Amino acid sequence: MDRKLIILMMAVHVFAGCAVAQKSGTPLLFQDEKPLTARLSYAMSKIKESENDTVYFPSVLAYKNEKDGWDSLVIRLRARGDFRRKHCFFSPLRLKIRKNDAKETLFDGNKSLKLVVPCMYAKSSHDLIMKEYLCYQLYKALTPYSFNTRLVDITLGNASGKQVKTYPVLAFFIEDDYLLAKRLNGKVIDSINVRPYQFHDTSAIRHDFFEYMIANTDWSTTFFHNMKIIQTEAKKFMAIPYDFDMAGLVNAPYAVADQSLDLISVRQRSYRGFCRKDSLTEFMRAEYIRLEPKLFEVINRFEGSLDPKELAGVRKYMEEFFTILKDDRKFKQSIVQKCRKT
Repeated sequence: MDRKLIILMMAVHVFAGCAVAQKSGTPLLFQDEKPLTARLSYAMSKIKESENDTVYFPSVLAYKNEKDGWDSLVIRLRARGDFRRKHCFFSPLRLKIRKNDAKETLFDGNKSLKLVVPCMYAKSSHDLIMKEYLCYQLYKALTPYSFNTRLVDITLGNASGKQVKTYPVLAFFIEDDYLLAKRLNGKVIDSINVRPYQFHDTSAIRHDFFEYMIANTDWSTTFFHNMKIIQTEAKKFMAIPYDFDMAGLVNAPYAVADQSLDLISVRQRSYRGFCRKDSLTEFMRAEYIRLEPKLFEVINRFEGSLDPKELAGVRKYMEEFFTILKDDRKFKQSIVQKCRKT
């Protein structure tokens, strides 16, 4: 399908009915959910091979403005993600933006951004990125304690050689941790002294159900892996998940099943949440069942932007999750009896 048509369909189907409202505490970049068009060139191999996460490389991000013209922004960037540095052609990126450079631009208020890009330059890359983006939208439908994201139709340029080779791909931005905390009237906690049972119980079990729903085991509330911890004004610790490319719902070809959990496929669900009171577990079970139509509404908005077979697969995979929730025996065997006690 023609790439421009795909982007148009994304704007129509994924974001139909999404008003561009002035959201309190939300930077301009994330107030509009339509895909952004951008260009970014950098020395891909040099950045991927740099193991010093304090070193950022200069570049310029060009992006289309509301008048269909091009604006540019001076940035610094580095690679992130140890696994994908070793196994992927593209590495996920972290962008740094100086306050004065971002002032009065679309990126005003953003000092740091994650850019999620495909692992490989392949036909499947579009659907894989869309499915990972879908995971963020599903979690956002469950709770406001979630990251804002923005799709970007970006042309990546490899400036490593004499000629710049370009790769048009779909990617998305993730808001900075500290902007997330500011929006939620909290603060980011970097200390590892927070123990799993110190997390706000309802929020924690909602998170654990979500990770089970999308079949993601690449996270830890013990070691703060693939999550950010926000402490609210009420001194509650909230876990905010990110990086879902290893999830069974995404089903990336490079994803590896966690053998320590006796999994042979990333499509296998394994509940990794800590045990909570039965009443709370049942409360969250009922909440997810109540929100089932809302979650499928989110999925339905991806018609036209996901391959029909992929979309049908997502729906079936989600239906399997709700089949477990609605069956007393399956729910007990798959979740209640699998919770972690220590």
